Amino acid sequence: MTARISHWIDGKHWAGVAERTGEVFDPATGEVRAHVDFAGAGQVDEAVTAAARAFPGWRDTSLAARSRILFAFRELLTARKDELAKIITAEHGKVESDAAGEVARAIENVEYACGAPQMLKGGFSENASRGVDVYSIAQPLGVVGVISPFNFPAMVPLWFVPNAIACGNTVVLKPSEKDPSASVFIAGLLAEAGLPDGVLNVLHGDKVAVDGLLAHPVVKAISFVGSTPIARYVYETGTNHGKRVQALGGAKNHLVVLPDADLDLAADAAVSAGFGSAGERCMAVSVVVAVEPVAGELVAKVTERMSRLKVGDGRDPSSEMGPLVTAAHRAKVQSYVDAGISEGAELVVDGRDIAVPGGGFWLGPTLFDRVTPEMSVYRDEIFGPVLSVVRAESYDAALELVNAGAYGNGTAIFTNDGRAARRFQNEVEVGMVGLNVPIPVPVGYYSFGGWKDSLFGDSHAYGPEGFHFFTRTKVVTSRWPDPSHGGVNLGFPRNS
Repeated sequence: MTARISHWIDGKHWAGVAERTGEVFDPATGEVRAHVDFAGAGQVDEAVTAAARAFPGWRDTSLAARSRILFAFRELLTARKDELAKIITAEHGKVESDAAGEVARAIENVEYACGAPQMLKGGFSENASRGVDVYSIAQPLGVVGVISPFNFPAMVPLWFVPNAIACGNTVVLKPSEKDPSASVFIAGLLAEAGLPDGVLNVLHGDKVAVDGLLAHPVVKAISFVGSTPIARYVYETGTNHGKRVQALGGAKNHLVVLPDADLDLAADAAVSAGFGSAGERCMAVSVVVAVEPVAGELVAKVTERMSRLKVGDGRDPSSEMGPLVTAAHRAKVQSYVDAGISEGAELVVDGRDIAVPGGGFWLGPTLFDRVTPEMSVYRDEIFGPVLSVVRAESYDAALELVNAGAYGNGTAIFTNDGRAARRFQNEVEVGMVGLNVPIPVPVGYYSFGGWKDSLFGDSHAYGPEGFHFFTRTKVVTSRWPDPSHGGVNLGFPRNS
């Protein structure tokens, strides 16, 4: 008997019988480790109803009380971070050091949300006109939905959930069905921290659950992270149903290496950012733009480092890269390797034939050189351990290449020239930029988000923009009549 993973609704595990279920794999062995219940329309409505029922009480809970619950959650999450990391590795496959890093980033976002009393202060203008005060207040939206991807099953939900509940909203979270256990673990910790029943609900499933949240009239907003085609669908469908939507899409992140760069540093960065978490990161580096004359030397340094990369079960402390999440995803990534060869790219390192004992969904780190923008291995988001090198003749050619892309999520430049770096950060059309930093994910007190086809909507994730997304502003204009000037006397002393 495999384990059963079910919904978390109104503060407890759902006890019903699911009409449909999905398989959850151990990616390192290929074995089915659990079955997850898929929500139908009835379960969607049940979760949304529980959230709506909890909203009035949670909205009226003081900022101090909300903050105390988040502080308690932060302590529980910190105390059990290793357990959560092991859950992530078991279902996603990433090595435990990557999983631990994911949890650390998640805790950072919880810590920021603990500052809700500071973030939710409004503005006040006394005597804007004689006897008239004007002030603003930030109020919660109501029930909000969060739809999160498989690649960060703990961090991405905690980009949104802490801020949403800190602002006084109630939440229905729909995690990926590929690795759903982390979200239920998080819901249990929040309940242990004192979060009232119904404030956070976890709903498992596929497109049926997603569409149910997008169309449900009680859901006021949707936060989404995933591929660009699905992000566009979520944005268009959600907004057509009158919802506020932030939909973070895909990426094709470039690492530009100028001739004056420290090539050892750049090679280390390309390998860690390209193959960490098996390339299943929206901020992974997938294209190295080598500005001549350094391409040949840089490719040699990257190749040498790839030869030392230990691929294996994420539970093995010596492993540096784990498997891909499912067999279907592995097949998709391999198809891009096959296409790169047929389209004329130079295959420097072939990861297709890697052998790891025990089965599983393995594809080794793969490197292409002399890739051109017309090739699918360059154009498409592969979301796997495939790194492409494009050779550029100049800084201007490299910049033009980056800016011509459809995506604008993250980019980096490696150089020792401060003028070139400053010019790049000003001219590049990308939302998150690293200067000698390969994966420029903002810390929790800034906000995460790209440009162009990497973001649909106006608000980035977490940080200040997260608080903005999960609240709406109300402006109050007030005047209190003075009985001494002909106002109504309500019986108060004149000097009260």
